[in-house]
Amino acid sequence: MATEPKRSRELDDAIDGVLASYSGTLEIDNLESAALPNKRAVVEAFERLKHVLFMGFYSTRPLNKDNLREGLAEHLDAAYGALVDQIERALTYDHWMGRTSRVLPAGSAEDVVLSLLRAIPELRRVINADVRAAYEGDPAAKNVEEIVFSYPSLEAIVAYRVAHRLVLSGVPMIPRIIAEHAHSRTGVDIHPGAQIGERFFIDHGTGVVIGETSLIGNDVKLYQGVTLGALSVADRAKQGKRHPTLEDNVTIYAGATILGGETVIGEGSVIGGNVWLTKSVEAGSRVFGRAREPEDG
Repeated sequence: MATEPKRSRELDDAIDGVLASYSGTLEIDNLESAALPNKRAVVEAFERLKHVLFMGFYSTRPLNKDNLREGLAEHLDAAYGALVDQIERALTYDHWMGRTSRVLPAGSAEDVVLSLLRAIPELRRVINADVRAAYEGDPAAKNVEEIVFSYPSLEAIVAYRVAHRLVLSGVPMIPRIIAEHAHSRTGVDIHPGAQIGERFFIDHGTGVVIGETSLIGNDVKLYQGVTLGALSVADRAKQGKRHPTLEDNVTIYAGATILGGETVIGEGSVIGGNVWLTKSVEAGSRVFGRAREPEDG
Protein backbone atom coordinates (compact mmCIF):
# COMPACT_ATOMS: atom_id res chain seq x y z
CA MET A 1 0.00 0.00 0.00
CA ALA A 2 2.85 2.34 0.79
CA THR A 3 4.11 2.15 -2.80
CA GLU A 4 0.76 3.05 -4.39
CA PRO A 5 1.16 6.87 -4.26
CA LYS A 6 4.61 6.57 -5.85
CA ARG A 7 3.27 4.27 -8.56
CA SER A 8 0.42 6.69 -9.22
CA ARG A 9 2.81 9.63 -9.50
CA GLU A 10 5.11 7.72 -11.83
CA LEU A 11 2.17 6.68 -13.98
CA ASP A 12 0.98 10.28 -14.16
CA ASP A 13 4.50 11.37 -15.14
CA ALA A 14 4.57 8.74 -17.88
CA ILE A 15 1.19 9.87 -19.21
CA ASP A 16 2.33 13.50 -19.19
CA GLY A 17 5.46 12.49 -21.12
CA VAL A 18 3.42 10.75 -23.80
CA LEU A 19 1.03 13.73 -23.94
CA ALA A 20 3.96 16.10 -24.47
CA SER A 21 5.14 14.03 -27.42
CA TYR A 22 1.85 14.86 -29.15
CA SER A 23 2.52 18.59 -28.93
CA GLY A 24 5.67 18.36 -31.05
CA THR A 25 6.17 17.98 -34.80
CA LEU A 26 5.95 14.24 -35.29
CA GLU A 27 4.28 13.32 -38.60
CA ILE A 28 2.52 10.29 -37.10
CA ASP A 29 0.51 12.18 -34.45
CA ASN A 30 -2.70 12.18 -36.51
CA LEU A 31 -5.08 13.26 -33.79
CA GLU A 32 -7.69 13.58 -36.52
CA SER A 33 -7.52 9.80 -37.11
CA ALA A 34 -11.27 9.40 -36.53
CA ALA A 35 -11.68 10.89 -40.01
CA LEU A 36 -9.43 8.23 -41.55
CA PRO A 37 -10.80 5.03 -43.09
CA ASN A 38 -11.37 2.19 -40.66
CA LYS A 39 -9.13 -0.75 -41.59
CA ARG A 40 -11.45 -3.38 -40.12
CA ALA A 41 -14.44 -2.01 -42.03
CA VAL A 42 -12.48 -2.04 -45.30
CA VAL A 43 -11.35 -5.64 -44.74
CA GLU A 44 -14.89 -6.75 -43.87
CA ALA A 45 -16.19 -5.15 -47.07
CA PHE A 46 -13.50 -6.91 -49.11
CA GLU A 47 -14.42 -10.24 -47.50
CA ARG A 48 -18.03 -9.64 -48.56
CA LEU A 49 -16.86 -9.12 -52.14
CA LYS A 50 -14.75 -12.27 -51.95
CA HIS A 51 -17.84 -14.22 -50.97
CA VAL A 52 -19.66 -12.81 -54.01
CA LEU A 53 -16.80 -13.83 -56.29
CA PHE A 54 -16.98 -17.40 -54.95
CA MET A 55 -20.54 -17.79 -53.67
CA GLY A 56 -20.62 -21.54 -54.17
CA PHE A 57 -17.50 -21.95 -52.05
CA TYR A 58 -18.20 -19.66 -49.09
CA SER A 59 -21.97 -19.82 -48.64
CA THR A 60 -23.14 -21.30 -45.34
CA ARG A 61 -26.46 -22.46 -46.82
CA PRO A 62 -27.40 -24.38 -49.96
CA LEU A 63 -27.70 -22.16 -53.03
CA ASN A 64 -29.92 -22.47 -56.07
CA LYS A 65 -31.39 -20.22 -58.74
CA ASP A 66 -34.25 -19.27 -56.44
CA ASN A 67 -32.19 -17.95 -53.52
CA LEU A 68 -28.93 -16.92 -55.22
CA ARG A 69 -30.03 -13.31 -55.77
CA GLU A 70 -30.95 -12.96 -52.13
CA GLY A 71 -27.53 -14.24 -51.07
CA LEU A 72 -25.72 -11.94 -53.50
CA ALA A 73 -27.77 -8.94 -52.37
CA GLU A 74 -26.98 -9.64 -48.71
CA HIS A 75 -23.23 -9.39 -49.33
CA LEU A 76 -23.33 -6.65 -51.95
CA ASP A 77 -25.58 -4.37 -49.89
CA ALA A 78 -23.21 -4.64 -46.94
CA ALA A 79 -20.11 -4.17 -49.08
CA TYR A 80 -21.65 -1.21 -50.87
CA GLY A 81 -22.52 0.68 -47.68
CA ALA A 82 -19.16 0.05 -46.04
CA LEU A 83 -17.07 0.91 -49.09
CA VAL A 84 -18.96 4.11 -49.86
CA ASP A 85 -18.37 5.26 -46.29
CA GLN A 86 -14.70 4.25 -46.17
CA ILE A 87 -13.81 5.60 -49.61
CA GLU A 88 -15.53 8.88 -48.82
CA ARG A 89 -13.46 9.08 -45.64
CA ALA A 90 -10.28 8.50 -47.63
CA LEU A 91 -11.20 11.14 -50.21
CA THR A 92 -12.23 13.70 -47.58
CA TYR A 93 -9.09 13.12 -45.54
CA ASP A 94 -6.79 13.49 -48.54
CA HIS A 95 -8.50 16.74 -49.50
CA TRP A 96 -8.24 17.95 -45.92
CA MET A 97 -4.50 17.13 -46.03
CA GLY A 98 -4.14 19.09 -49.29
CA ARG A 99 -3.50 16.03 -51.48
CA THR A 100 -6.07 17.10 -54.05
CA SER A 101 -3.84 16.81 -57.11
CA ARG A 102 -4.03 13.02 -57.26
CA VAL A 103 -7.44 11.99 -55.97
CA LEU A 104 -11.08 12.06 -56.91
CA PRO A 105 -13.21 14.92 -55.61
CA ALA A 106 -15.02 14.29 -52.34
CA GLY A 107 -18.48 12.89 -52.97
CA SER A 108 -17.32 10.43 -55.66
CA ALA A 109 -17.42 7.30 -53.50
CA GLU A 110 -20.89 6.15 -54.53
CA ASP A 111 -20.08 6.22 -58.24
CA VAL A 112 -16.76 4.43 -57.62
CA VAL A 113 -18.37 1.61 -55.65
CA LEU A 114 -21.19 1.15 -58.17
CA SER A 115 -18.54 0.94 -60.91
CA LEU A 116 -16.70 -1.72 -58.91
CA LEU A 117 -19.86 -3.77 -58.37
CA ARG A 118 -20.73 -3.57 -62.06
CA ALA A 119 -17.24 -4.91 -62.81
CA ILE A 120 -17.73 -8.06 -60.71
CA PRO A 121 -18.82 -10.26 -63.67
CA GLU A 122 -15.58 -9.32 -65.46
CA LEU A 123 -13.56 -9.86 -62.28
CA ARG A 124 -15.12 -13.31 -61.95
CA ARG A 125 -14.10 -14.12 -65.53
CA VAL A 126 -10.50 -13.00 -65.00
CA ILE A 127 -10.18 -14.74 -61.62
CA ASN A 128 -11.65 -17.92 -63.04
CA ALA A 129 -8.83 -17.84 -65.61
CA ASP A 130 -6.31 -17.34 -62.78
CA VAL A 131 -7.72 -20.42 -61.02
CA ARG A 132 -7.51 -22.41 -64.24
CA ALA A 133 -3.88 -21.29 -64.72
CA ALA A 134 -3.09 -22.53 -61.21
CA TYR A 135 -4.72 -25.89 -61.88
CA GLU A 136 -2.94 -26.35 -65.17
CA GLY A 137 0.37 -25.04 -63.85
CA ASP A 138 0.59 -27.02 -60.63
CA PRO A 139 0.57 -30.83 -60.94
CA ALA A 140 0.02 -31.04 -57.16
CA ALA A 141 -3.42 -29.42 -57.49
CA LYS A 142 -6.09 -32.12 -57.32
CA ASN A 143 -9.01 -29.88 -58.31
CA VAL A 144 -10.04 -26.25 -58.60
CA GLU A 145 -11.88 -26.38 -55.26
CA GLU A 146 -8.58 -27.07 -53.51
CA ILE A 147 -7.06 -24.03 -55.18
CA VAL A 148 -9.87 -21.67 -54.19
CA PHE A 149 -10.00 -22.90 -50.61
CA SER A 150 -6.32 -23.30 -49.81
CA TYR A 151 -3.90 -21.52 -52.17
CA PRO A 152 -2.58 -18.33 -50.52
CA SER A 153 -1.34 -17.07 -53.86
CA LEU A 154 -4.88 -17.05 -55.24
CA GLU A 155 -6.12 -15.13 -52.20
CA ALA A 156 -3.43 -12.51 -52.85
CA ILE A 157 -4.31 -12.32 -56.55
CA VAL A 158 -8.03 -11.90 -55.79
CA ALA A 159 -7.23 -9.04 -53.38
CA TYR A 160 -5.01 -7.49 -56.04
CA ARG A 161 -7.71 -7.74 -58.74
CA VAL A 162 -10.25 -5.96 -56.52
CA ALA A 163 -7.80 -3.37 -55.19
CA HIS A 164 -6.44 -2.61 -58.67
CA ARG A 165 -9.95 -1.70 -59.86
CA LEU A 166 -10.07 0.91 -57.10
CA VAL A 167 -6.62 2.20 -58.07
CA LEU A 168 -7.83 2.67 -61.65
CA SER A 169 -10.75 4.70 -60.27
CA GLY A 170 -8.34 6.99 -58.39
CA VAL A 171 -9.20 5.85 -54.86
CA PRO A 172 -6.49 6.60 -52.27
CA MET A 173 -5.49 4.44 -49.31
CA ILE A 174 -8.28 1.83 -49.56
CA PRO A 175 -6.57 -0.33 -52.24
CA ARG A 176 -3.40 -0.53 -50.15
CA ILE A 177 -5.38 -1.58 -47.07
CA ILE A 178 -6.90 -4.45 -49.05
CA ALA A 179 -3.56 -5.49 -50.54
CA GLU A 180 -1.74 -5.38 -47.21
CA HIS A 181 -4.52 -7.41 -45.58
CA ALA A 182 -3.84 -10.13 -48.14
CA HIS A 183 -0.09 -9.71 -47.68
CA SER A 184 -0.37 -10.27 -43.93
CA ARG A 185 -2.44 -13.43 -44.49
CA THR A 186 -0.51 -14.97 -47.37
CA GLY A 187 3.07 -13.69 -47.40
CA VAL A 188 2.52 -12.49 -50.99
CA ASP A 189 3.05 -8.75 -51.48
CA ILE A 190 1.38 -7.42 -54.64
CA HIS A 191 1.10 -3.65 -54.87
CA PRO A 192 -2.38 -2.74 -56.15
CA GLY A 193 -0.87 -0.32 -58.64
CA ALA A 194 0.93 -3.06 -60.58
CA GLN A 195 -0.51 -4.01 -63.97
CA ILE A 196 -1.00 -7.77 -64.28
CA GLY A 197 -2.42 -9.61 -67.27
CA GLU A 198 -4.67 -12.65 -67.43
CA ARG A 199 -4.05 -16.25 -66.34
CA PHE A 200 -1.53 -15.21 -63.71
CA PHE A 201 -0.15 -17.92 -61.42
CA ILE A 202 2.13 -17.74 -58.39
CA ASP A 203 3.28 -21.22 -57.34
CA HIS A 204 3.67 -21.61 -53.54
CA GLY A 205 3.80 -17.82 -53.26
CA THR A 206 5.55 -17.14 -49.95
CA GLY A 207 7.88 -14.17 -50.18
CA VAL A 208 6.83 -12.93 -53.62
CA VAL A 209 7.08 -9.13 -53.97
CA ILE A 210 5.59 -7.26 -56.94
CA GLY A 211 6.25 -3.53 -56.95
CA GLU A 212 3.87 -0.71 -57.80
CA THR A 213 4.96 -0.02 -61.39
CA SER A 214 5.53 -3.63 -62.42
CA LEU A 215 3.99 -4.54 -65.78
CA ILE A 216 3.17 -8.24 -66.19
CA GLY A 217 1.75 -9.78 -69.36
CA ASN A 218 -0.52 -12.76 -69.87
CA ASP A 219 0.27 -16.36 -68.87
CA VAL A 220 3.09 -15.44 -66.49
CA LYS A 221 4.18 -17.83 -63.75
CA LEU A 222 6.20 -16.87 -60.67
CA TYR A 223 7.58 -19.13 -57.97
CA GLN A 224 8.14 -18.37 -54.29
CA GLY A 225 10.57 -15.66 -53.24
CA VAL A 226 10.55 -13.79 -56.56
CA THR A 227 11.08 -10.04 -56.27
CA LEU A 228 10.06 -7.57 -58.96
CA GLY A 229 11.64 -4.53 -57.36
CA ALA A 230 13.07 -1.09 -57.89
CA LEU A 231 16.56 0.24 -58.03
CA SER A 232 17.30 3.03 -55.60
CA VAL A 233 15.48 6.28 -56.49
CA ALA A 234 16.88 9.48 -55.00
CA ASP A 235 14.12 11.90 -55.99
CA ARG A 236 10.53 10.86 -55.13
CA ALA A 237 9.19 13.46 -57.56
CA LYS A 238 11.02 11.82 -60.49
CA GLN A 239 10.30 8.17 -59.80
CA GLY A 240 8.45 7.22 -62.98
CA LYS A 241 8.45 3.51 -63.78
CA ARG A 242 10.61 1.85 -61.13
CA HIS A 243 9.80 -1.84 -61.51
CA PRO A 244 10.40 -4.34 -64.32
CA THR A 245 8.24 -5.53 -67.19
CA LEU A 246 7.54 -9.21 -67.81
CA GLU A 247 6.14 -9.94 -71.25
CA ASP A 248 3.72 -12.80 -72.03
CA ASN A 249 4.52 -16.42 -71.14
CA VAL A 250 7.44 -15.63 -68.84
CA THR A 251 8.40 -18.01 -66.01
CA ILE A 252 10.48 -16.84 -63.04
CA TYR A 253 11.80 -19.52 -60.70
CA ALA A 254 12.21 -19.33 -56.92
CA GLY A 255 14.31 -16.62 -55.35
CA ALA A 256 15.00 -14.63 -58.52
CA THR A 257 15.33 -10.85 -58.17
CA ILE A 258 14.58 -8.58 -61.11
CA LEU A 259 15.05 -4.86 -60.59
CA GLY A 260 14.53 -1.58 -62.42
CA GLY A 261 11.91 0.18 -64.47
CA GLU A 262 13.83 -0.25 -67.73
CA THR A 263 14.35 -3.98 -67.24
CA VAL A 264 12.24 -6.03 -69.67
CA ILE A 265 12.03 -9.82 -69.64
CA GLY A 266 11.15 -10.77 -73.19
CA GLU A 267 8.22 -12.96 -74.16
CA GLY A 268 8.58 -16.66 -73.43
CA SER A 269 11.73 -16.27 -71.33
CA VAL A 270 12.62 -18.47 -68.37
CA ILE A 271 14.60 -17.00 -65.47
CA GLY A 272 16.20 -19.53 -63.14
CA GLY A 273 16.20 -19.65 -59.35
CA ASN A 274 18.21 -17.03 -57.42
CA VAL A 275 19.15 -15.11 -60.59
CA TRP A 276 19.80 -11.38 -60.07
CA LEU A 277 18.86 -9.22 -63.08
CA THR A 278 19.02 -5.49 -63.63
CA LYS A 279 19.19 -5.57 -67.43
CA SER A 280 16.71 -6.64 -70.09
CA VAL A 281 16.76 -10.03 -71.79
CA GLU A 282 15.39 -10.72 -75.25
CA ALA A 283 12.40 -12.91 -76.05
CA GLY A 284 12.94 -16.65 -75.58
CA SER A 285 15.91 -16.23 -73.26
CA ARG A 286 16.95 -18.87 -70.73
CA VAL A 287 18.87 -17.37 -67.83
CA PHE A 288 20.25 -19.66 -65.12
CA GLY A 289 22.87 -18.49 -62.67
CA ARG A 290 25.32 -16.31 -64.55
CA ALA A 291 24.99 -18.20 -67.81
CA ARG A 292 22.30 -17.93 -70.46
CA GLU A 293 21.43 -21.15 -72.23
CA PRO A 294 21.66 -21.05 -76.01
CA GLU A 295 18.35 -20.84 -77.78
CA ASP A 296 17.03 -23.98 -79.48
CA GLY A 297 18.24 -24.52 -82.99
